Amino acid sequence: MTNIHPTAVIEDGARLGADVSVGAFSFIGRDVTLGDGVVINNHVSVKAHTTIGDGTVISPFASLGGTPQSVHYKGEPGAIIIGKNCVIRENVTINIGSVGPRETRIGDRCFLMTGIHIAHDCTLGNDVIMANCATLGGHVSIGNNVFLGGLCALHQFVRVGDHAIVGGLCPVWHDVIPFGALREGIEGLGGLNIIGMKRRGFSRPAIQALRAAYRDLFFGPGQFAERLELVTERYGEDENVAHILEFIRQRGKRRITMPRHAAEHHDAEA
Repeated sequence: MTNIHPTAVIEDGARLGADVSVGAFSFIGRDVTLGDGVVINNHVSVKAHTTIGDGTVISPFASLGGTPQSVHYKGEPGAIIIGKNCVIRENVTINIGSVGPRETRIGDRCFLMTGIHIAHDCTLGNDVIMANCATLGGHVSIGNNVFLGGLCALHQFVRVGDHAIVGGLCPVWHDVIPFGALREGIEGLGGLNIIGMKRRGFSRPAIQALRAAYRDLFFGPGQFAERLELVTERYGEDENVAHILEFIRQRGKRRITMPRHAAEHHDAEA
């Protein structure tokens, strides 16, 4: 049964699924949709065109549907779409989209810990974990099964590929390849997320192929474009390696994060 605390404010027009719970002093705006089994704890604000998927749980003092923190925002309508079975902890803020489709999207089963900020027009895949106070600038794109460590900060328009990990306190200025690892105290790409792959059941041959492709791509002879073609020829039939190559070729607004010594060599070539 739906359980609404008498001090909660539910505006006319809000759509609530079955077995929804809304705690004391929470606010649900008129354009909000809550799926079945959603739990909104006390002192939560959900505004704008926000859709929250079945089974998602939101902790006190979270604010969803706030306007973009952008000097270019002129009051246009925007939306947030949150998937199923997410956990959104205390003091999380998620802003609506501002341009294009004007959507900020969160996938299924994401775990957003205390103090997370997700800015306008960001996209998160499924099974993303963001540790305490991690921050995303506008238009950041995060793949599936990504871990972002506490207090890391991602510059606007950065892309992070599937199965990557960003360590705590890391600033991220450039794109991080799928399966890549950024580690605290290491400048540049710090290798592959081997532990994460083992935990998700990747086979030893699959990990070995990724390691070999990584070495040839970033530390092999020749210019980077030549190494990219070489890795395509040698390992292009491997699904995981092909995923990295496609990510690189898509070319976002930021360049690819390189390992430190590879980056120095790449800059010298340029």
